[in-house]
Amino acid sequence: MDKAANGFKVSAKGQHFKRRVLGYFATVGRATIPDISKNLTISVPKVTALVGELMAEGLVRDNGKVDSTGGRKPSLYGLVSDSAFFVGVDVKQSHINLGLSDLRNQLVRVAERVPYHLDNTAESLESLCGTIEAFLKESAVSREKILGIGINLSGRINFATGYSYSFFHFDDQPLAETIESRVGIRVFLENDSRAMAYGEYCSGVVGTEKDVLFLNLDYGVGVGILINGKPYYGKSGYAGELGHVPIFDNELLCRCGKKGCLETEASGWALTRMFREKLREGSSSVLSQQFPDPEDVGMDDIIQAARNDDVLAIELIARIGENLGRGIAFLINVFNPELVVLGGSLAVTEDYIRLPVKTALNKYSLSLVNNDTQLKMSTLGEQAGLIGACLLVRNRLLSLM
Repeated sequence: MDKAANGFKVSAKGQHFKRRVLGYFATVGRATIPDISKNLTISVPKVTALVGELMAEGLVRDNGKVDSTGGRKPSLYGLVSDSAFFVGVDVKQSHINLGLSDLRNQLVRVAERVPYHLDNTAESLESLCGTIEAFLKESAVSREKILGIGINLSGRINFATGYSYSFFHFDDQPLAETIESRVGIRVFLENDSRAMAYGEYCSGVVGTEKDVLFLNLDYGVGVGILINGKPYYGKSGYAGELGHVPIFDNELLCRCGKKGCLETEASGWALTRMFREKLREGSSSVLSQQFPDPEDVGMDDIIQAARNDDVLAIELIARIGENLGRGIAFLINVFNPELVVLGGSLAVTEDYIRLPVKTALNKYSLSLVNNDTQLKMSTLGEQAGLIGACLLVRNRLLSLM
């Protein structure tokens, strides 16, 4: 039996073909044996045998006969949704979102905004592992049915090796293996922006578009790139570090150690810095009385103030949006995408950031290129990363990537 996926009981015999059949069901839902044969170019007798074995292994079920006007009615087969599960863990700066999805990619349990502080320390890693373990325990699903855990982190992630070079890179062992040894389930690491992009592509605002850029607007700025519907990784898996493109001529030191990066003028970090400076200069805001010390004001506080029509918050988010538009214009000129999606924490301000971004795109991108690019807001919000993490794990284990 193949136990590489933590108890995923697909027998070695015909394993490759079985995974293809499972992947087809995962993509289309239910199908007949002739449909599977035609789309996978596998003979009908072979498909019949494979489906029979998968039914015996508890992964596929017969859903009854297809309505037909004549002849023998074929059976419609589909996955047994609760035969396998995947966990998605989306790590933010101040909280964690966790989700459990079944084999049909339905989220069956979600825990959002679990308090957490992301810091590059052993204590923060221990807290992350503890949060995952608590979620697994509360999910009341047998551990052997959970095939894998996808963990999204910001920064430089090599998904193929399981290394994170921005957080928790303490020793020679890959971070994925470190966490896997703690929780006892196979772990896959992914860059958070890329996972969010894939989640939005599969279940969110993306329609028929195949070439898509997803902007993750949080404390930092990342971009998930989809080319012909596939995540683009680059040579080492680090593609998408838009926040560290040197766009501005300033003396502001970025977290990466360089000056003039996009993040110094167009990110949650930049918004927080600007807002605190304005408060110290005496500008008025609903947050002035709530936070006597400007240093206590965080990005989430500013976002909430903007949603409550705070003028200072709205003005500074507009400035962030215009600066961000310069970076997105650069991407549009380079990639000529069909669609740009704005997501992440700052996207909840909706038109307060979208309209300045759109204005900047018209100003800085080539009109012939810009005319063919749509700009939309994420519809999945906080769940984009969860859905993407679960899907990427599922697809890798079913050999769909």
